Amino acid sequence: MTRTAAALAQLPVSSALPNLRAALEEHGTAVLCAPPGTGKTTLVPLALAGLLDEGAPRRVLVAEPRRIAARAAARRMAWLLDESVGDSVGFTVRGERNVGRGTRVEVVTTGVLLQRLQRDQELSGVDLVVLDECHERHLDADTVAAFLLDVRETLRPDLQLIAASATTDAEGWARLLGDPADTDALAPVVEAQGTAHPVETVWAPPPRPVRPPHGMRVDPALLTHVAGTVRRALAEREGDVLCFLPGVGEIARVAGQLGELGGVDVLQVHGRAPAAVQDAVLAPGERRRVVLATSVAESSLTVPGVRTVVDSGLAREPRTDHARGLSALTTVRASQAAGRQRAGRAGREAPGAVYRCWDQAEDGRLTRFPAPEIKVADLTAFALQAACWGDPDASGLALLDPPPAGAMAAARRSLTAIGALDAQGQVSERGLRMARLGLHPRLGRALLDGARELGARTAAEVVALLSEEPPREYGNDLAAALRTARRGGDAYGARWRTETRRLSSALERSDTRQPAHRPAPAKEPASPAKGSSGKGPSAEDRAPALITALAFPERVARSKGAGSYLMASGTAAELPDGSPLFGSEWIAVAVADRPVGSAHARVRLAAVLDEDAARAAAAPLHSSGAEVGWADGDVVARRVERLGAIELRVRPLGDPDPALVREALLQGLAEEGTVLLKWSQKAGELRRRLAFVHRRLGAPWPGMDEAALLARADEWLEPELSKARRRADLARIDAGQALNRLLPWATGDAARLDELAPERLTVPSGSSVRIDYTDPGQPVLAVKVQEMFGLAATPEIAGVPVLVHLLSPAGRPAAVTADLASFWRTGYQAVRTELRGRYPKHPWPEDPAGAEPTRFTNARLRRER
Repeated sequence: MTRTAAALAQLPVSSALPNLRAALEEHGTAVLCAPPGTGKTTLVPLALAGLLDEGAPRRVLVAEPRRIAARAAARRMAWLLDESVGDSVGFTVRGERNVGRGTRVEVVTTGVLLQRLQRDQELSGVDLVVLDECHERHLDADTVAAFLLDVRETLRPDLQLIAASATTDAEGWARLLGDPADTDALAPVVEAQGTAHPVETVWAPPPRPVRPPHGMRVDPALLTHVAGTVRRALAEREGDVLCFLPGVGEIARVAGQLGELGGVDVLQVHGRAPAAVQDAVLAPGERRRVVLATSVAESSLTVPGVRTVVDSGLAREPRTDHARGLSALTTVRASQAAGRQRAGRAGREAPGAVYRCWDQAEDGRLTRFPAPEIKVADLTAFALQAACWGDPDASGLALLDPPPAGAMAAARRSLTAIGALDAQGQVSERGLRMARLGLHPRLGRALLDGARELGARTAAEVVALLSEEPPREYGNDLAAALRTARRGGDAYGARWRTETRRLSSALERSDTRQPAHRPAPAKEPASPAKGSSGKGPSAEDRAPALITALAFPERVARSKGAGSYLMASGTAAELPDGSPLFGSEWIAVAVADRPVGSAHARVRLAAVLDEDAARAAAAPLHSSGAEVGWADGDVVARRVERLGAIELRVRPLGDPDPALVREALLQGLAEEGTVLLKWSQKAGELRRRLAFVHRRLGAPWPGMDEAALLARADEWLEPELSKARRRADLARIDAGQALNRLLPWATGDAARLDELAPERLTVPSGSSVRIDYTDPGQPVLAVKVQEMFGLAATPEIAGVPVLVHLLSPAGRPAAVTADLASFWRTGYQAVRTELRGRYPKHPWPEDPAGAEPTRFTNARLRRER
């Protein structure tokens, strides 16, 4: 029996092939759901290409999300056919191609397929495309699917398309691949029932709570626990152990904690690992192995010998911090779908187990699927691809999730700034060249413009360095990292040289004679700012700084002193202690992140820059003009030259626009409040009276709280506000006089203010006593007890009983009541008993309700009588 025949007999996907062929024959599209290990990645393409029987030969493209998966799938299929890669089965990934004249199944990465579609929309000679592992929702994969559906609808209705995955939103993909003319006509869903071996789940949470991931940071306590769980799995289980970790740094840390394991090899596999290491992982080992891997090991390949999976429960996803102008990977909790994929690795060849490093109760709270990249990632590259396709706003593309409008608008602004889109939003010739380079548009811009200034080879070297962040041991000085890469000797250096050659070749194929967006020629470094060291780049180090600034103009940064910088984006950033970049007036930041609990970004990779290069690279961010605002407690009028948020030159502005001054004063009021105005006692009393009436009656009486007054400041403070020029002028505005403008004069209600909220109230003694409206809910009348004798009913204002503060002859509080009649009956006698001995010269009648009110002592009363 041949290898292929044996595989067909063993792999469950073979039973689904008849239904899959029928679905493609009738509809041209299908969704293939097949559990891990069923053969969907390897046997399905061979069968549909006619390589397993005497069927008609067809050309099949298989799109994989990762290079390691593409190479592995091609090698596995070639092995099944007992052929070499490049015969019937080949592969193409960035920087590597192994395809022959007779190749009928070609495995490519989604990025490669995207570039191919832009060059040849018809995909000439291709009969079928398989989008493998579509559940991962990478942006390139979603874009490829949209473009292929467009091709099917407009150019190639005969082109067949399969969306394949082990754990996917089958209904969503069926709707997407269905008939565009009939939204109810879904694409057929073909399921292959797996016969994967049982996988036991072992819940292995840390013994103590660990901090959740933040940015790129993972709690070291969790990594220590993962290493301990790997040791436990080795002791409790047989076979190899596959451990999933979020990134390269975590893999290295756990590998260090595992140390030397007797008789066990520790291998590290990730996207940056050399091809030889990746190939070794996919081949049977002579000794027992622990494979520490990122999510690259989730899909499309079998690691032979694995019987146990240890899952940290973490993954890395792209995020864009628009507020800080930073785009980076961030650590998140892996989805339930990712957890199933990872666990499935343990049951590929025999019964196995998965140790999950979290509590079982947490599992149900995990998201079902990974966040689609189109929802969270930087969309600049996607927007350029859509524009090159002829749909600049992507409104006509069939996508599972539409791109967020805000992120799409930001992407289009960036593309316009670098000349990839014209003023009408259409792709320019320059944008087309950027798209063909196979780079993010920012790096494409840096490569094209940097080549004019520095030469193609140098520009390619630096862009290759920016394409894949160098190892931490290379340091945070980009120029020094470039020198280290040039010396070579490590795996990163080998990948860097390969990418440099690819970019150099791409530049040769690109028309670089167009002069668009060429940076200004270099000048002598600008004079250092006062108080700075003025450290600038050497001639050798100038290239990394200029290329970085061209790629990330908003990350051009100027020193604020003590290792602190302000980027043109407005983000504050700090150098790590001991950085060789300390003392540099200008730097170009290539990589930055935000540490836990920090309000500032942290510079992880940068190069020394000079001001002229900064101005040239970030020219679209340059501005100059009058700025009038409220700063440091007063109006500040300046003429400022800026590079984004960075102030280049500042001088006083002698005659600012009065309208701008007025806006600055309003800003000051908004920040500091009406306390900036002149508040006399009378003005304060008026404000409190009006607040009381507003609370009682509402409109048309105005509110007097700070928010209400500030909302109408431009109304009640005119014309004084227009005449003011500084803080001192605000302090001269009579707030009481200004408040009168808010009274409801138009309705005639203003004339009733003294009736509704009188300043004073005449009491029985004949005194006119001031009312206190401090509490807008109830006015207060503070009056001596003797002056209220004979008054049974409590006075009211606007229907509200006055709160009477009854005072002793010395003006000290004696009692408080809102019910005088009750006080005379029950409370007065206690007050009389306490105070008449202390104030014997004042009247203290036994019956206050029938007594004569008075302001005077007993002697004065007798004389007046």
